[in-house]
Amino acid sequence: MNLTGRTILVTGGARGVGRELTRQLVGEGAHVVAVGRDREQLDALAAHHGDRVSTHVLDLADPDPVEAFTDELPERYPRLSVVINNAGVQTLTDFVREDPRALHPVLRREIAVNLDAVITLSTGLLPHLGRQPSAALVNITSGLALAPKPSAPVYCAAKAALRTFTRALRYQCQDAGSNVHVVDAVLPLVDTDMTRGQGSGKISAAQAAQAVINGIHRDKAEIYIGLTRQLRAIMRVSPALGYRVLRHG
Repeated sequence: MNLTGRTILVTGGARGVGRELTRQLVGEGAHVVAVGRDREQLDALAAHHGDRVSTHVLDLADPDPVEAFTDELPERYPRLSVVINNAGVQTLTDFVREDPRALHPVLRREIAVNLDAVITLSTGLLPHLGRQPSAALVNITSGLALAPKPSAPVYCAAKAALRTFTRALRYQCQDAGSNVHVVDAVLPLVDTDMTRGQGSGKISAAQAAQAVINGIHRDKAEIYIGLTRQLRAIMRVSPALGYRVLRHG
């Protein structure tokens, strides 16, 4: 898929991997519609890239504004043909040592951003994408969807659910003869604000973004990035080993 001249939606487009996706996609000649919560970061993004980027302040944890934004996007950007659901939040939790009830509000927000908003945008924009000559819907998941880590059970569960949703939606599009290419991009541990102080062996946000874009170019249905390629192989041969590695990794 050639991305030059396309209009591309990137959620979480002003931070971390999303900012790198925006930068690299603009470098390929695309117009990026970047969504995020932080107006200051979005303004800086727009100032840097000029008219190659349009920005929208949107809290993806709030379902009503997400629905409204989804409904108005096709009219505002009639040439929108690629959607990259990149935004994500992760909350480190210990349900045994902490008060689970006190965690519920932040965990509801985590599920809303990582799963609910993605489903709303994916399904809401699917008819519009289907009317384009060619289109792609890219959902960013995680190696933690293959095997969870103990410190973020809800994040892992949401990413696993998103991975299953993405596969099922791909089946529907393929069976219906749709021209929408549905992609699961599986990220390893990436060096961003969200992962500060966590783990080792991280790849840079620039490397992660480049791998996602390369996978889109190559029409990959599943893009395994960095160490997720090895994890995928391990899970095929010995799931118990894969679970043990992530549990103690």
